[in-house]
Amino acid sequence: MNVILAEYLGFCYGVKRAIKLAREQAGKDSFVATLGPIIHNPQMVAQLDAEGIKMIDTLDEINKGTVIIRSHGVGPNIYKKAEAKGLTVLDATCPHVKKAQMSAKNLAAEGYVVIIIGEKKHPEVKSIFEWAGENAIVVEDEEQARQIKYVPKLGVVAQTTFSRIKFKQLVEILIDKSNNIKVLRTICNATEQRQQAAADLASEVDMMLVIGGKNSANTTRLADLCSKQCLTYHIETADELDANWFHNIEKIGVTAGASTPDWLIREVYTKCKNMNKICKVY
Repeated sequence: MNVILAEYLGFCYGVKRAIKLAREQAGKDSFVATLGPIIHNPQMVAQLDAEGIKMIDTLDEINKGTVIIRSHGVGPNIYKKAEAKGLTVLDATCPHVKKAQMSAKNLAAEGYVVIIIGEKKHPEVKSIFEWAGENAIVVEDEEQARQIKYVPKLGVVAQTTFSRIKFKQLVEILIDKSNNIKVLRTICNATEQRQQAAADLASEVDMMLVIGGKNSANTTRLADLCSKQCLTYHIETADELDANWFHNIEKIGVTAGASTPDWLIREVYTKCKNMNKICKVY
């Protein structure tokens, strides 16, 4: 049984930066907490909690100490509220997300109707929307893109982890919605690299294992891409591996979302390598 790791997988720059910033803050204040999960990986969030970095859902839960802005970013009102409460703010927003936020803000300031291509309920998209203003519109699929009415000026940005293929398809529809359209392609390179590497590997193996939080949009997207090529399982940890999956499987591909730590990848890889011994028992 051959186990192959994707060329690009696991933590991206933005996630590494956020985790590093959080860990450096541990013990430096009376109370340190992230506003929402700093990344979409339950195991990493639990590990940070054990290191003293707690998680809160709203600023109402903290009256003093340090609040860490999650990698997905927040809207401008959160910064204002934190400042008004006298909190120390540590901004761990991914630089690529920050770029998308500022792009949306600038487009709105220039008079463009801002279209945000992405998942409406995702925290990153919510943060971009808040920077773009109340006239912004979130578009998730082709049907929603077709429903956009003609406007004099149309500006487009994207969730940084959105599918590059789907983004292109939606932009092709939106082009007809204005004679003055500005498209700012804010999908990050790490997302594209991971998607392409996963798809390439999936075309060469019998089964793909995609590691990452079930609440992680970019990991779910990797699993969707791989499932179009071969048998695919989306797992969070090595404990979810089932020996029955490996019968008559010769080549296994492994990839992981941008919020999946290396130690989880290593555990899955090692267990897969040992599956030969386990499967022989059956």
